[in-house]
Amino acid sequence: MSGRQNVRVSNVTQSEEAAESGDSPHEEPAEVPIWAGGITGAVALACGLAFAELVTSIFEWDSPLVEVGNRVVDLVPKSMRDWAISTFGTSDKVVLLGGVSIALLLVAVLAGTWMVRGNKVAASVLIGAVLVVGSLAPLGRGGSGPNSMVAILLGGAVAIGVMWILADKAAPLASRKPQNEQVATASTPASADPEPMIGASRRRFLVYSGVGAGAAAVGAGLSSWIRSQAAVASERLGVDLPQALQSRGDVPAGVSVGVDGVPRFITPNEDFYRIDTALVTPRVSTEDWTMRVHGLVDNEIVLNYEQLLDRPMVEADITIACVSNEIGGDLIGTARWLGTRLDDLLEEAGIAPSADQIVGRSVDGFTAGFPTDILDGRDALVAVGMNGVPLPVEHGYPARLIVPGVYGYVSATKWLSEIEVTTFADFEGYWIPRGWDAEAPVVTMSRIDTPKSGDTVAAGETLGVGGVAWAMNRGIDKVEVSIDGGPWEDAELGEHHENTTWRQWGYRFEPDAGDHEIKARATDTDGYTQTDEQVRPGPNAATGHHTIRLTAG
Repeated sequence: MSGRQNVRVSNVTQSEEAAESGDSPHEEPAEVPIWAGGITGAVALACGLAFAELVTSIFEWDSPLVEVGNRVVDLVPKSMRDWAISTFGTSDKVVLLGGVSIALLLVAVLAGTWMVRGNKVAASVLIGAVLVVGSLAPLGRGGSGPNSMVAILLGGAVAIGVMWILADKAAPLASRKPQNEQVATASTPASADPEPMIGASRRRFLVYSGVGAGAAAVGAGLSSWIRSQAAVASERLGVDLPQALQSRGDVPAGVSVGVDGVPRFITPNEDFYRIDTALVTPRVSTEDWTMRVHGLVDNEIVLNYEQLLDRPMVEADITIACVSNEIGGDLIGTARWLGTRLDDLLEEAGIAPSADQIVGRSVDGFTAGFPTDILDGRDALVAVGMNGVPLPVEHGYPARLIVPGVYGYVSATKWLSEIEVTTFADFEGYWIPRGWDAEAPVVTMSRIDTPKSGDTVAAGETLGVGGVAWAMNRGIDKVEVSIDGGPWEDAELGEHHENTTWRQWGYRFEPDAGDHEIKARATDTDGYTQTDEQVRPGPNAATGHHTIRLTAG
């Protein structure tokens, strides 16, 4: 009798100890549901990112997510970069940031799943590895350096802490499979239904997860508000641009060919394309901004914003284009720029005879270099204004370079901080090691803007076909149109304005019922006619005839 009592006490003691430890020798633990791991990882990631964003916004450092994205931009193969621009156009940065976010989310979900299922060491190692890689991102081009590294590591610590807390709250969600239903304790009968306890655990886990998600949302919203209240936007609105030495007056009405669907000759700022390597627009205050001219010069020059505005200003109508523009693409625009002449500035600095390259450097570390012999009298500018207003922040405020006749990747440095006089032998701009040509003259090109390929038009009625053509720093002499493979016929040209701008053209004909193919080609003032060889962008610009197909019915 005494022996049986001892056995009973021993069994009860073992059951109580197992209950306290969350496990039992008489039960086989099932894994925590995968949805709990997903929530754990996602909420922990959101809390970590929100905390890091809040820290960086308070101290005006770059966003950790953007820091990582910038390194992706730097390291991504040229072919993938070209594909992103051609596929997503000006939305490529949003897609890239979304891709980085999704990748982080997948890693967080995996780590969260491991964590709630007891593999806490593996989960911590995975998170630690991601943190190590992520913390190196601010050390690259244009990064915030150790400051953002600290923010990333602090955000990672918050994420790990939240993940551990939620993993503990998720542990009771594992259902139990009884192996010996004959053993029971006084407080937990063998016939007890575990569902009420699991339901209470689920509610407790979801409450904690909701609190974490709410905290992340508050942190993200607060950091966004802090960034939006940055002084740069209001500072720009208070800038009074100086007058140009000579006003250019209005663009002549004759530049238009009067064909509906052809873009305005001067592209509005809000419609102007934007292609650059900055995932988030740098916000540069003029309070401590300077522009330094240095390198192979006799006299180094450093100008603050007020001193730059005090220099003689000129207005120039200039079309600029992105080398990644596909045939018929819209990565091109024309604006009236206000700025000081670059050749005058460099003449004051005194260029050494050995120099053959001018390099612009952005505040975020981007560099673009072009040959010194481009400074042949053309209106190359350190621009401060665009279409009558200070440069929009996304287009380079407070100052940028505009150099007509070459593509932007070698010349159009935004958020300008330095101009370095050097040689091609000593320095390569950002895109050159990535496979693009060092010299990038804009090729002669034409585009059909109206009608659009795939349109259905009225048969037998006059159809206006029109678009723009460009050969910057040369000018357009002729545009021709071919219908259904027929002979090339001259299009009507808008009035010539400047060699540095595009030129409108129009053509009218009456299409017969059926399908039609329309091609266009341009000839510049040097007598060069646009080639029909179809070449994708890279290592220089795309070439070929823009071709559309439509149906008349």
